[in-house]
Amino acid sequence: MRERELSDGVITLSPLQPEDVEPHLAGEDELLVRWLNGGPGTREGVEAYVRHCRDQWEGAGPLRAFGIRAGADRILAGTVDLRFAGEGLAPGQVNVAYGLYPSWRGHGLATRAVLLVMRYAASEGAAEAVIQVDPDNPGSGAVARRAGFTPVGRTRRQDGTRFDRYVRDLRGGAAEQPGSGS
Repeated sequence: MRERELSDGVITLSPLQPEDVEPHLAGEDELLVRWLNGGPGTREGVEAYVRHCRDQWEGAGPLRAFGIRAGADRILAGTVDLRFAGEGLAPGQVNVAYGLYPSWRGHGLATRAVLLVMRYAASEGAAEAVIQVDPDNPGSGAVARRAGFTPVGRTRRQDGTRFDRYVRDLRGGAAEQPGSGS
């Protein structure tokens, strides 16, 4: 497996591991269930997801899922993932999704994680990053704007789910951090 570890000196991103199952289950709350996970996690479900993520890394699949790790102890604070293919993505686009556990929110970690994965996505050939945000989730939209994304309108998936769509060019060094990352 092609291991990747990214760090900005405050957070470290690394692929999800089996030992992340417990911290994820402990950190999951109603907001993560609503806006990111699609349903409450179970041990079996999270273990299967982590195996799937590792398989994606090993096979160079379209999903790259990272744990967001904070502090010297690299405590799992949330996740950020990239999807290099999927509904509503054009060739060269990558979808960015992120979520933090409650005690880690409000400290700029999601913005830092997005900035780090954008550099990785650009190095993997992505030309544009896309963030799709539930219109009822203003915090996630704020992360997108702080990370230099531009709102481009509202979209509707085939299942009827509405999203505010944000984009950011990743070419020519555009994935560099626009500000302090907070």
